[in-house]
Amino acid sequence: MGSDMAEQELDRALEDLPPELRWREWMRRIEAVLFASASPVSSEALTRVIGPSASVDLLIADLAVELSDHPFEIAQVAGGWMLRTRSAYSAVIRAAADVADQILDLREFDVAVLAAIAYQQPITREGLKNIFGKEISRDLIGRLHARNLITTGPRSPRRGAPYTFVTTDQFLAAFGLESLRELPDKEQLDDAGFGEEQTQSD
Repeated sequence: MGSDMAEQELDRALEDLPPELRWREWMRRIEAVLFASASPVSSEALTRVIGPSASVDLLIADLAVELSDHPFEIAQVAGGWMLRTRSAYSAVIRAAADVADQILDLREFDVAVLAAIAYQQPITREGLKNIFGKEISRDLIGRLHARNLITTGPRSPRRGAPYTFVTTDQFLAAFGLESLRELPDKEQLDDAGFGEEQTQSD
């Protein structure tokens, strides 16, 4: 109710402003929303603060140019937009800022299991066992759940209807992916040391 009233009171058209100032105010609104949001913001949500007559994509493009000399950038991830620190400054932030809650802190085998889920989803624990040749512990699955990187998917049609696991939007955001289509292919994984031989040896 409160958000609906605030939306009604918001002047989206900004007809009292000249075109150049109107465009700049729309850019500032998008920047403010992205700055305040802890998760990616969809284009539909951004339209609610600029109205239908302006193009979110064009405003984002102009804002990205304006932020080109800043230590943060606009990224399109998980079907939306968010502000994130440029990778060149990640070590600086870890050294001085309180970002403990944002660090995934995953073990190497956790990452391998997460990758298997991402590529094979929906997949059961039995399916993961077949990939890695050993039982995947509930603790490991719990760690990935606790970081909101995976969630339960549809039940498998197999006997006993076991739960399956799928990745989340938080997974996409954490790895800077717009969608699962941006996952690296098998050759890229092999080059990075995450191929089949690596996972089997863990």
